[in-house]
Parts: sequence; C-alpha cells; structure tokens
Amino acid sequence: MTSIAETPMAAGPADSRGSGVHTSIARDFPQWQRLVTESFVPLDVTTENPDQFQGRMRSRVLDEVSIVEVTAKGHTVFRTPHLISRSDRMYFKLSLQISGTGMLIQDNREAVLVPGDLAVYDTHRPYSLIFDDDFRSMVLMFPHDLIELPVDTVGQLTAVRMAGNSGLGKMISPFLVQLTENLDQLSGASGLRMAHNALDLVTTMFAAELNLGRETSDNPHRALVNKIRDFIEVHLGDPELSPAAIATEHFISTRHLHNLFQSEGTTVAHWIRTRRLEHCRRDLRDPIHQHRPVAAIASRWGFIDAAHFSRIFRTAFGESPSNYRNGNV
Repeated sequence: MTSIAETPMAAGPADSRGSGVHTSIARDFPQWQRLVTESFVPLDVTTENPDQFQGRMRSRVLDEVSIVEVTAKGHTVFRTPHLISRSDRMYFKLSLQISGTGMLIQDNREAVLVPGDLAVYDTHRPYSLIFDDDFRSMVLMFPHDLIELPVDTVGQLTAVRMAGNSGLGKMISPFLVQLTENLDQLSGASGLRMAHNALDLVTTMFAAELNLGRETSDNPHRALVNKIRDFIEVHLGDPELSPAAIATEHFISTRHLHNLFQSEGTTVAHWIRTRRLEHCRRDLRDPIHQHRPVAAIASRWGFIDAAHFSRIFRTAFGESPSNYRNGNV
C-alpha cells in the first residue's frame, strides 16, 4: 500500500486532533481490506474481482470528525455483530455518493444512492454497503455525541435515501462535495470550525427529514419533548435554568418533565449539562473566541463556578479546558 501524507496522521477515528491530509493507495485487495478497517471501524470486505482491485482514500480528521474520500472498484462492506463487540466508541457515518451507485442496508431498510444522494448509518448496529462497479463517495464519520439529535431519533433515518437534487440535500450535498475536494484547505482552527459547520448542516438536514419542527397531534409526547429541548437550547446560558423553571414554562409538573426525559433514556440535568459542555468545547476550539478566558466561555453557557466547570469538562473529555484549547492545531 502506498501512503502519502502532508503530515503524519494516525489512521482511523482515534486521532481526535486536526491533522494533515492523508492519502493511501491500495494496489491489491488485501491492502484495501486493511485500509478500510484502519480508516473507519472494524469491517469485513469482499469483492468478486480481487485480482483486479484498486482503491484510494484521502482523509482528514478534525476534532473527532473524519472526512474521507473513497475511490475504488466494486466491493461489499459488512459490519457484523462480532465486529461491533470489538469497538468501544459509537459513530454515525454519513455517506455521500459522488459517482457510481451504492446500496446501504441497515435496520431492515435499503437505500440505493446515485450521485448527490446521502444516507446515514450507525456503526453500533450491523450494516452492509454494496458497490457493484467503480465508484467515488465521501464519508463523514463522527461520534454519536457530536450532534444534538438523540441517537434513537437519528436511528429513524438509517438507510433512508436523502436526495441530493431536492430539498436541503440540494444545498448541503454540493457543500460536502466541496469540503471533500478541498481537504488541504481545512487546516488549523478554521478547519475545525468548518467541520463543525458541516455537522450543523447535517443535523439541520436530519431534523428536516424527520419533521422535528412540526408538532403533530398524533404524537404529542414527541412534540412536547422537542419543544422543551428547543427551550433548553435557547436558555443554556441562563445559570438559573432548572427542571422547575422548565416545567413551569411548559405548564407541566416537574415529575412529568422528569418522566419525559426518562422515556428518552436520559435526565433533564444530564441533557442540560451535556449541551452546555458541547457548546463550551466548540467555543474553546473556535478562533473567534481564542482570546476569551476559559472562565468567560464557561460563564457564557451557564457555568458560573470555574473550578466545577473544569472538573466536569475533564471528566467528559479527558483533559482540562485549557489543555484542550492549547491542543488545537
């Protein structure tokens, strides 16, 4: 396997910092099998024409977001329960078909993708990707907790074709193609910001596909949860934000509020803390806020006690806020 990199980069999603563009060329199928697993998560890969196989990947990792351009001959990829058991971190992968045709299978659904189309899948559940002929695609891989939508909600979209020639896909698909073709421009703090902008756009597209903004009479529970989450997001900077205040605002009891979030697999306090930490995390990497003290960023998102913020940030991300910011490249 021939490997060319602008700067050294550890393969796969373990590299959570910014890095240079990494190009790897597989000139036979065994090399490709190794490269696929190293670049994503453990996968089984097969092809009907191993003797004539060639493939190439160009990739960049930005703050746990992997952007990978895949160009290869036809093959099939399998994510099996056994391989899933070997993985610790859970990721979503968004596939954008650039040329050729692909099929994604997950959760008893099938999505046939033509150029411009997008589909999301979850590495924590079995899936298959089938490419019959030569193709080119872009894969955006990111941990579950990097987007605002609940995992089970995104799960409703796995292996669902999102057309690239209509709706939001008509705008977002070309942006992602340009992101892929200009990986070398995604350097430093601005590159990290672009990666998170891409995630914001993807989240918006998912929400539109799911009609999260529409309060339907046939699902009042879901409508109320979404309304409460929107309220929390708007008021994250308020240090007085509390379950009692949220319940009062929505004319429900605090007990009912807790039950709503428990049915979603979380708690109100955990949801608020997680959303605040994610905003702080992104601000610490954002060049716009590079001159703001860490305490000011924490306060902006409702953390008044700087020592408390530092402790829970370290627990969540494995290092202090200052070290996290200084590790930005």
